[in-house]
Amino acid sequence: MERKNHTKTSQFLLLGLSEDPELQPILFGLFLSMYLITMLGNLLIILAVTTDSHLHTPMYFFLCNLSFVDVCFISTIVPKMLMNIQAQDKSISYKGCLTQVYFFMIFAGMDNFLLTMMAFDRFVAICHPLNYTVFMNPQFCGLLVLISWMIIFCSSMIHILLMMKLTFSTRTEIPHFFCELAQVIKVSSSDNLINIIVLYVMTAVVVVFPATGILYSYFQILSTLFRMSSVASKYKAFSTCGSHLCVVSLFYGTALGVYLSYAVATSSQNSAISSVMYTVVTPMLNPFIYSLRNKDVKGALQRLFKKAPSFPS
Repeated sequence: MERKNHTKTSQFLLLGLSEDPELQPILFGLFLSMYLITMLGNLLIILAVTTDSHLHTPMYFFLCNLSFVDVCFISTIVPKMLMNIQAQDKSISYKGCLTQVYFFMIFAGMDNFLLTMMAFDRFVAICHPLNYTVFMNPQFCGLLVLISWMIIFCSSMIHILLMMKLTFSTRTEIPHFFCELAQVIKVSSSDNLINIIVLYVMTAVVVVFPATGILYSYFQILSTLFRMSSVASKYKAFSTCGSHLCVVSLFYGTALGVYLSYAVATSSQNSAISSVMYTVVTPMLNPFIYSLRNKDVKGALQRLFKKAPSFPS
């Protein structure tokens, strides 16, 4: 009979993106480069927003939080992946896998909430400009972020407590490059019905509701723009949403593509490759979208670089 184990000493095997030995150095270099670019870009956004008084507004407060979450998000996944490639070892401990699932759920969920807050900020700014400073005051913005952290911490902990009741075969293989919740539940050797039900419920809370909020905000924004008589006013109002719309489209578009690939992909490896888009590529591109499309951020970065000390050659 097959031996089963869910103790602290049990391990999982992360099959990764490819088992081809010749591809491992290429994957290591590629993901290390993407990780460093992501860290640099998001840390520059955080530094620009915190040091430039022109960016001390609700929109950039949320952007600063989004950059922080993206740094944590990618750091939950890529360093372990790089370690496994470098050491030619696919294993991850039971405790390490649970930890990775927990923090992945937290930061992925916070991405959803922060994008929703940014959409709400644009909704108030365009649809209710006279009440903007009343609604979007610093205390309210801070409270929104705090409540979001509390919700996501609690929902992630529920998943972990339920996962701890599952049993797994010794050295269970996970067809992914990180411990993704749905994949871990799928490879369990015990009844996982409760876990699946909770997963769907929490997905509605953390993904569907925020996405609905974003759609509602932009529906109201478009309705307000159509009522404006001046084309210049329409363009000026909607231009403030450009960067946010790009980030939302990238995040939800790639995530939707991943979960559609789960349904139609011929192999789990194809699904893992698709997951790279929203777990690694999206956090890397977010700072570029905001710095290239946003005059305020570009100006803040230019002032930041001018303040940087220059060293004599």
